[in-house]
Amino acid sequence: MPNTPHNNHAATGSFASAMILCITALCAVPAVGQRVGEVPEQMAGIVQDDNRGSSIDLDLEFIDEDGKTVTLRNYFTDDRPVLLTMNYYMCTMLCTEVLNGLVDGLRGLDWTPGEKFRVVTVSIDERETASLAAKKKSAYLEALSRDGADWHFLTGSKASIDALSKATGFAFRYDDETDQFAHPPTIMFVSPNGIITQYLMGKMFDPDSIRWALMDASEGTIGSTFERLAWSCFHYDDKTGQYTPYAMGIMRLGGAATVLVLSFLLTFWWLRERQIRTAEPQLMEQLS
Repeated sequence: MPNTPHNNHAATGSFASAMILCITALCAVPAVGQRVGEVPEQMAGIVQDDNRGSSIDLDLEFIDEDGKTVTLRNYFTDDRPVLLTMNYYMCTMLCTEVLNGLVDGLRGLDWTPGEKFRVVTVSIDERETASLAAKKKSAYLEALSRDGADWHFLTGSKASIDALSKATGFAFRYDDETDQFAHPPTIMFVSPNGIITQYLMGKMFDPDSIRWALMDASEGTIGSTFERLAWSCFHYDDKTGQYTPYAMGIMRLGGAATVLVLSFLLTFWWLRERQIRTAEPQLMEQLS
């Protein structure tokens, strides 16, 4: 079929419509976040305080999985944010569920822990040892099954644990009768300079929610341009502990998409008119 102006116009219109449809569909899909179940009786009074904007003491000392004394500053050496969890390694219930849920969420990320961000888990039980932390690290790296992944498991003194707990707002309580700790199901996100930026609550963590929280923690400096644009469609909901569609962000992205589409159309027609004007003298010469 000849490449007539009518066919060019139809093809251009179809392309523009497809672009608008794809971008609209992207922003219309809600973020699937984790759901927080009913609070068990032993969790009564144990809540996650909102300490976003507060800083943690990067000079707090802990013991890493190799038995070496480290400070938190060891994990804040560049522009990578830190995904921080506080659990204890002998826990067979909530801690295991939270860490298993985190592994599932991390599997859904294109980013590997240790590359664009770090993951650090700190035991809240001062009785636990580096050898136990090493076993936990081995088990979870195997479960994550990601080449080159890095995930640090620390133990420490009661003073260091309590100081970190206070700074992050992560409350916990030890029960003598059961020899267990009650604590909230929380993962935390910390900026490269040690500022708490976000919390996600629950036992399951959607990869998109983790991605957005990491981008919040790094002030949007990680992720592709496309991911940062999509990120503007969502905002953090304090009540649900998850990321949800954000009307103003969707409108901004829709406006940007409109500008891009119009720019494409105008450029197309400008090039087309230029081509016609260039070809006209040759055509007139052939006809004369």
